[in-house]
Amino acid sequence: MNERISKILNTILNKEHHVYRQDVEMNLAEEFSQKGISPVLRTAMRLEKVLEAEKPVIMENDRIVIMRTITGLPDMYTKEEWEDIKSRHFIHELGNVSNISPDYGSLIRDGLEKRRKEIEERIEKCVREEDSERLEFLKAALITIDAVEKFCDKYKAEAERIGKQETVEILSQVPRYGARTFHEALQFFRIIHFALWCEGEYHNTIGRFDQYMYPYLKADMEKGILSRDDAMELLEEFFISFNKDSDLYPGVQQGDNGQSLILGGVDRDGNDAYNLLSEMCLIASKELKLIDPKINLRVNKNTTTEVYRLATELTKEGLGFPQYSNDDVVIPGLTALGYDLEDARDYTVAACWEFIIPGYGMDVPNIGALSFPYVVDLCMHKHLTQSDNFETFMSHVKKGIFEECSRIADGIKNLWMIPAPFMSILMKGCIENAKDISLGAKYNNFGIHGTGISTAVDSLAAIKKYVYDTKYISPEDLIKAVDDNFESHAELLNKLRIEAPKLGNDDEITNDILVELLNTFSEALAGKKNERGGCYRAGTGSAMYYLWHAAEIGASPDGRRKGEPFGANYSPSLFAKIKGPLSVIKSFTKPDLSKVINGGPLTMEFHGSIFADKESLWKVADLVKYFVEMGGHQLQLNAVNRDKLIDAQKHPENYRQLIVRIWGWSAYFVELDREYQDHVIRRQEYV
Repeated sequence: MNERISKILNTILNKEHHVYRQDVEMNLAEEFSQKGISPVLRTAMRLEKVLEAEKPVIMENDRIVIMRTITGLPDMYTKEEWEDIKSRHFIHELGNVSNISPDYGSLIRDGLEKRRKEIEERIEKCVREEDSERLEFLKAALITIDAVEKFCDKYKAEAERIGKQETVEILSQVPRYGARTFHEALQFFRIIHFALWCEGEYHNTIGRFDQYMYPYLKADMEKGILSRDDAMELLEEFFISFNKDSDLYPGVQQGDNGQSLILGGVDRDGNDAYNLLSEMCLIASKELKLIDPKINLRVNKNTTTEVYRLATELTKEGLGFPQYSNDDVVIPGLTALGYDLEDARDYTVAACWEFIIPGYGMDVPNIGALSFPYVVDLCMHKHLTQSDNFETFMSHVKKGIFEECSRIADGIKNLWMIPAPFMSILMKGCIENAKDISLGAKYNNFGIHGTGISTAVDSLAAIKKYVYDTKYISPEDLIKAVDDNFESHAELLNKLRIEAPKLGNDDEITNDILVELLNTFSEALAGKKNERGGCYRAGTGSAMYYLWHAAEIGASPDGRRKGEPFGANYSPSLFAKIKGPLSVIKSFTKPDLSKVINGGPLTMEFHGSIFADKESLWKVADLVKYFVEMGGHQLQLNAVNRDKLIDAQKHPENYRQLIVRIWGWSAYFVELDREYQDHVIRRQEYV
């Protein structure tokens, strides 16, 4: 990292740029409501107003410009209008388009003026056909193009004023016209990404960055325009830019902003796509040590040891990435759900881990979640005393999973999203069909998370062993003890928490139950169609539900007491006594994970000391390779130090830059709410 990059980094880390922020009063909702302006025009007009109000700020060391100054977006709907919309529709999260991957590459190559021409040609067709609804969308899209171009003209004028000739020249080319160089391409992306946040979309993912950006890097290096060091300097500044405004983006916690990119894997023809830029991204992230962008790495049976080792060096930094995705499992899993092979090969990840297709996907990969422990709890109270054997009881659990999946799917009707005209010009088919992306795309599948799998598996294993196999406890007494939160059952509690079988120890009982539960989850969603014609995808992720779902039930038969959370994602229970990481991988790769391909990583924490020397570091890299060879779908390794985390809770002022992985995203530990901090501290730590 050179001196210029170091100065930019320190400016952002010290939040010196916050001095330029402004609160701007815009009462757009009342104005839009009184004039009866349509939803799609409201989005376009708000973007126009926001970008008009934005103040161009170019700091001394900037070579990639644009920084948010307006702290909040004005409402587009009055309270009454929004209540009416919610009364008639299913609203997912905030109601905005989110968690999709636009086709950045095509727009960076073509420029906005080419899109303008395409839209104007489509407008002529709609006028001839008197298609007023489609015409309105196209007019809104033109408003957004005008707004973005005028916004960039303000930055160009500011660059001229302060004598930044390089920036003037770049903004004379992009975004109106296609990028010609790596520097122009990076600046173009920054413009697009900034505009999407200002339009109102969130969890705007970065997609296959090393694929659509590499041609510019390759051409510049071949022409002698850039050396590797020059390119790395631009790349590191580009990475820093993701952290300028991220505290203004919506999320469950600071850091949950969806700025994820994916590297490597195969291309649409099945050829190895890992390249020089892939490698440089891993190195840049390692040097900068920032929570954004989040790094994901696609691997497969042909991935070299060198790639795993470089990625493990990044893991050592404690950022919580890279997160690994296994092409050998993911691609067949996606094609089995109906994705075209070329599209499946081109997959990226959404904000956390869910698999989506750039440019073609309007999947909603986190639209609901199944709580496995809730189903087990429900069946325990309704059926345990009447079940003569474990097989009978399991049949009730499986039926319960089917019923819960149907309940979740049946509750998602009349999905409505706020239109996104600027986002739409980055998606395949939207201009051609004159249709806003909020109405759907080529792929419109819904993803359902699966929460608390270890709690459910361990609970069922305890029931099998102690109620049916050894008859240590009667069904009635177990239910009573669970409902009593084990208050007067200390001996039983110890047996269930310490002695009972636990998932992660490569135990036949728990492994078999895991396979059965995940197969049932997949089968329960198979064949279900949503109202947009898409399927439902089962997954092993938990997101924030590891806290929320745990709070919805009391104690559980595995010895978990009321108020204790589930393990995050696809991982052992927090209090389980586990043999080690190898046994965890063996257990958690037993199922056919291509059947639960909504995603959700096996999450493992390693004490930072395990990365102390090269030999230990390479053993971790070999462990990742082993996971892939065993058929794992996703893996997330975190380097942690529990003592340091505990001290950070006591003395946050000393740990401002301490980063931890939460579920599918990383955050500064001291900025998290206490419940999230506590969960990280309590997770399994392998040494």
